[in-house]
Amino acid sequence: MEENLFEQRTDLTRLRQTVESLKSEIGKTIIGQDQMIELLLAGILADGHILIEGVPGVAKTLAAKILSRTISLGFSRIQFTPDLMPSDVIGSSVFNQSQNNFQFKPGPVFSNIVLIDEINRAPAKTQAALFEVMEERQITVDGQTYRLQAPFMVVATQNPIEQEGTYHLPEAQLDRFLFKINVSYPSLEEEIKIVQLHHNFNMDHLLQQVQPILNSSLIESLRAQVRKLHVEDKLIQFITSLVATTRNNKSIYLGASPRASIGILNGAKALAAMRGRDFVIPDDIIFVTPAVLRHRLELMPEKEMEGATTDQVIQEIIQSMEIPR
Repeated sequence: MEENLFEQRTDLTRLRQTVESLKSEIGKTIIGQDQMIELLLAGILADGHILIEGVPGVAKTLAAKILSRTISLGFSRIQFTPDLMPSDVIGSSVFNQSQNNFQFKPGPVFSNIVLIDEINRAPAKTQAALFEVMEERQITVDGQTYRLQAPFMVVATQNPIEQEGTYHLPEAQLDRFLFKINVSYPSLEEEIKIVQLHHNFNMDHLLQQVQPILNSSLIESLRAQVRKLHVEDKLIQFITSLVATTRNNKSIYLGASPRASIGILNGAKALAAMRGRDFVIPDDIIFVTPAVLRHRLELMPEKEMEGATTDQVIQEIIQSMEIPR
């Protein structure tokens, strides 16, 4: 009876093969950054938007560009700047003289994979233009609603907030990202390999070698498999208790909403599938929790003055929880 409990109910062979092929293609130009790549792929399977933060030069934009090359879908890139207007992102109505009427001209956000580079360079007015499209996959202009073609995913990069010329993203917008991935500097061994790669090969040529692995129908098929993964009730209770703890923690000024609970659930299911299981275990939840929560929590001012980080507080919360077995 115990053995039947963990018997494989869903054949995840194709999903695992697809994930390995994606990692292989991305690995042609990205050295290291294994956690970033794993969370990027989990984000695709979980149908979520992803925010990548790190100092310049750690391959944030390159990773997003390579990811787009592995998918046979529409791709657009928007470089956010302080003078960017909402209409530059979502589009605007243009007067057609021949037909004597206004016609909507879609902006670059009307694509499948949208890379927003340095998202924190644009002011709040432009950030707000993304609220509807990221949550509802549609745009409303002049009272007319335009739906985006599925699948739709935003991959945004940003430099740390402390850098000059950046704006703090509104909490409502941050909450629309499934994961926030922090990208750190590579290790010395990884950096040696990166420099050797650039010394020996033309990067444009390497990028041309990246082959498409995913298409629209395959993405939808894999996502359907992920949605059907088994999650025990005690694990759902663990997720919700973990998130609820952020709302009454003395170190946290602003806790996470139920959207974070759903994000942890979906992220854990995607990760479990990538690891060849059709059921979620506590390790899946613990792995994705920091990426789901770090951009949704706001620490108390005194904790920030002490030098505490959201990741440290998240780890303290996880360690204080009773892990289901």
